[in-house]
Amino acid sequence: MFDFVGNRKYFFGFSALILIACIIALIYHQGMNLDIQFQGGTILEFQMENPNVDLNKAINVAQQASGKIANAQTSYSLDTTNERVDLLVLNIASKLSDEEYEKVVAAIEENFEVKEGTKPTPRIVDPAMGKEMATKSILAIVIAAALMVVYVWVRFKVMGGLLAGLASVVALLHDVMVMIALYAIFRLPVNESFIAAILTILGYSINDTIVIFDRIRENSTLLRKESLATIANKSISQSLSRTINTALTTIVCILTVYIFAAYYNIESIKLFVLPLLVGLISGTYSTIFIASPLWVVMKERQAKKQAASKPAKA
Repeated sequence: MFDFVGNRKYFFGFSALILIACIIALIYHQGMNLDIQFQGGTILEFQMENPNVDLNKAINVAQQASGKIANAQTSYSLDTTNERVDLLVLNIASKLSDEEYEKVVAAIEENFEVKEGTKPTPRIVDPAMGKEMATKSILAIVIAAALMVVYVWVRFKVMGGLLAGLASVVALLHDVMVMIALYAIFRLPVNESFIAAILTILGYSINDTIVIFDRIRENSTLLRKESLATIANKSISQSLSRTINTALTTIVCILTVYIFAAYYNIESIKLFVLPLLVGLISGTYSTIFIASPLWVVMKERQAKKQAASKPAKA
C-alpha cells in the first residue's frame, strides 16, 4: 500500500511550485489577460470567406492598427436562408474612435478574405458592466466554496467536521490556483468560460473528496486501533480505482469535445474545454494527494494540542 500521507511533503512541494509559477506569471504579465466581458471594450464581427483564420496574425494586425490590446476568435452564425456565415470576432480592450475603427477594418480587409460588401457594426461593452460581472463571478465562486465547506463540516463530524471542511477547501483553492496558473502562463483570455470552468471543477473536485472522506469515516469506525495515517492511506487506496476510472472517463469525453472543436476551429469551445481538462487532472490530484493527507496533519496537530492542554495526573 502506497504511503500517501508519509510522502505528503513531495505532493505539497509540487503544489507550492505551481503556486510560485502562478505568482511569477502574474507579476511578469502584470495580471491576467482579461477579456472584453470583464474590462470593457469593442467587439467587431467580420464575415469571412475562409473559416481558417490565423488568429495570432489577426490579433497582431488589430493591435498594430488600433494600438490597443486585442483578442480574436472564430465563430459562425446562420443567415436568413440558414446558410452558415463564418465570422472573425475581434475583442478590443477599449472603445474605438471612428478613426481607430476605420484603421482596424482596413487592416483586417487587407490581410484577410472578408466578404465583399460587409462591414462589422461595433458593439461597445461598458467597463462598469465588466466590473460588475467580475464582482458577481468572484462572489459566486466564494459562495460555492463556502457552502461546500459547510456541507463537509456537517456531514463529516466524526472526522472533526471543521478540519475536514478546511482540508477540502484547501484542495479547492489548489484547483483554483492551477486554473489561474494556466490562464496566467499561457495568457488565455479570462471571460465567462473561466468562471464556468472553475465552478465545474469545484463541484467535480469536492465530489471526489467526499467519496474518499466517506471511506475514511467508515474505516475510522472499523479500524479504531489504527493510526490516522494508516486509516487515510487505506481509504485512499480503496477509493483509488474508482477515482481514477471516473477521471479517465470524464477526460476522454472532454478530450473528444476538444478534438471536435479544434477540427472545426471553434475557439469558444476550445477555450472552455481546455481549462476543464487541466482542472479535472488537478481536481483528481488534489483529492488524492492534498485533501486527505492535509486532514491527517491537522487532526494530528489538534490531538497534540489537546494532549498538551490536559493537566498532568498526580
